[in-house]
Amino acid sequence: MRERPGRSCPLSYRYGARALAGAAALAVDTLWVAGGLYGNRFALERLLELYDAEPGSKALVFNGDFHWFDVDPGDFEYVNRRVLEHLATRGNVETELAEPHAGAGCGCGYPEWVGEAEVERSNRIMERLQCTARGLPEALAALGALPAYALAEVGGERVAIVHGDGDSLAGWGFSQESLASSPGQAGARAALTAAGARVFASSHTCLPVLQIFAFGGEGPAHARAVANNGAAGMPNFRGTGYGLASRISTRPSGRALYAARVGRLHVEAQPIDYDRAGWERRFVEQWPADSEAHRSYYERIVHGPRYEASQARRVDAR
Repeated sequence: MRERPGRSCPLSYRYGARALAGAAALAVDTLWVAGGLYGNRFALERLLELYDAEPGSKALVFNGDFHWFDVDPGDFEYVNRRVLEHLATRGNVETELAEPHAGAGCGCGYPEWVGEAEVERSNRIMERLQCTARGLPEALAALGALPAYALAEVGGERVAIVHGDGDSLAGWGFSQESLASSPGQAGARAALTAAGARVFASSHTCLPVLQIFAFGGEGPAHARAVANNGAAGMPNFRGTGYGLASRISTRPSGRALYAARVGRLHVEAQPIDYDRAGWERRFVEQWPADSEAHRSYYERIVHGPRYEASQARRVDAR
């Protein structure tokens, strides 16, 4: 099959949901998962403030694409250093920075509903970011050593942490579009079963969704979920200016934008209310008008996407 940069993904991106059925690497009472930081150091700093205020046994995992807009070497180094003070997994961005695959382009694995112009712009963004990263060999080595996924126990419940979906690092099976369809819901159910997970925590597809599934009965004891935080470093809803992280805990936080009870866990979407004006200025400094990233992302950064918070929390009761 002909390689299509930005749409095709290397075979090495695939792991399969059964690979996630192994032993957990950590056990905590509260887990924060933040994907799609996209080089926004203001969002990173606010996220770390929120996480530092979290009491008790805890962990923070950055599940990929923490780089993207940070083509300034100082910003890239800062984001890399602060992120890797915590646990992290690779996204397609970090993978294509550390070890570019011929024909992969940005490694995004875009589905057909994403326009060709957007795909091409993402490929060009990756090329520029790769130029920055080549000047930071120690950072590249650290990115290349990151795993593609992680497993955690939170209050005794299994949480599978991926960038894309249950099968692939850049899969779109946990996108809000896919989870709106019966085949997409069936695929997510199969992945939850194969991984033996109560919750999948993902990102990659830019828009958030918390999809709750009933397995064999009603109520939290029979519930499982896919928690896609969308983007930690960009607005996720129309007319807003904050990012999102997933908080999965044995206790509620009191500041969730939306949430669900899943087994013994509270699965929450936590708003990251970063310095919006500061980030908009820094973005334009690195990506001025008519640049690839400005054309693809500036409207979302300023006004949010055409997506509402009411669309994000969903229940499939079958």
